[in-house]
Amino acid sequence: MDTNNWRPSQGTEPTMDTNDWRAQLQPESRQRIVNKIMETLKMHLPCSGQEGIHELRKIAQRFEEKIYTAATSQPDYLRKISLKMLTMKTTSQNNINNPMPANPGGPSNQPPDTV
Repeated sequence: MDTNNWRPSQGTEPTMDTNDWRAQLQPESRQRIVNKIMETLKMHLPCSGQEGIHELRKIAQRFEEKIYTAATSQPDYLRKISLKMLTMKTTSQNNINNPMPANPGGPSNQPPDTV
């Protein structure tokens, strides 16, 4: 019996597969998250009628699915979604508070500064 090749068993212990957290996330939880994304999208994107709502729902579902697939854990999943929603809210508020000038960088009627 050759004992020189003995190594501690690696990988025989149940390991936490990166996909395991997905199995623990209930479909109802994902649907609630899609609904929250929908609420945020409704505040920031124009939609009219049932067709507009349907399009927003598809956008929300695709976004949630993309994050769900890319996330490494449930906290990572929630963090990525939260950051994106916060970014959307912040960007929207900045656009309202700091509207762009009517002619940014365009020609001016004033002479250039002299040194």
